[in-house]
Amino acid sequence: MSHFKKILAAAVIILIAGFVFIYLSERQSEQAVDSVLQGAVPEGPVSDSKKKNSSDGSFPTVPDAQTEKNIPSQALLDISFLAQAPFGVWDPLHEDACEEASLIMVKHFLDKDKNLTPTSGDVEIRKIIQYEEKNGYGISISLEQLNRIAKEHLGMPTGRVKYDVTIDDIKKELAAGRPVIVPAAGKILPNPNFRNGGPNYHMLVAVGYNQKEFITNDPGTRKGKGFRYSFNDLYRAIHDWDENNIINGQKAYLVFD
Repeated sequence: MSHFKKILAAAVIILIAGFVFIYLSERQSEQAVDSVLQGAVPEGPVSDSKKKNSSDGSFPTVPDAQTEKNIPSQALLDISFLAQAPFGVWDPLHEDACEEASLIMVKHFLDKDKNLTPTSGDVEIRKIIQYEEKNGYGISISLEQLNRIAKEHLGMPTGRVKYDVTIDDIKKELAAGRPVIVPAAGKILPNPNFRNGGPNYHMLVAVGYNQKEFITNDPGTRKGKGFRYSFNDLYRAIHDWDENNIINGQKAYLVFD
């Protein structure tokens, strides 16, 4: 081979090697970019259930499911019972005294006062109603209003109204030792002891639960101590006061911390 041909062959080899080097470099760069993009957060929010744990690559437990496991299977608070008509006299005053009777039961529990009798309870009911009439409250009272009365008239400053509640929310309060005042559409509550299908608006106190039902002190009947409603039956009936239509009332309850 002549000297010129050797030089030409060497030039071709060098040129080919250059093209190969450029190709491999570009390919490596593309792979690096792909790797970065795969690890980037996509545009828009990512649900918690789709976020991976950075430490082990596994999907984390859904927080709600984790919390649910921590709720005890049962709870029961020792709360004295008071019917809203302590002597069975269902006059206009006592027909709408469920809010007051519920509040009195909770106050005696918080005060660790077991001396709640029909006589003393009836006196307390009348005093609260007199305060309400003097201060312009209506016959039916919302949770916010009842909480205000508890603070201003009975010296109970730690009331808390919670909205958009769930069955588990009520369980957690009870498990923590807090009785729950529940407002309800009374005619939805399946209580055979109610007269005329039950009141349009009602309040009662959830005092415990087991694996299938809530245990309540329902002041709407003299047989209301420890009355039990299934979880769904009580929850379906929960509605705060709405003067136009009780079914439009919010899912809420009142507790005292």
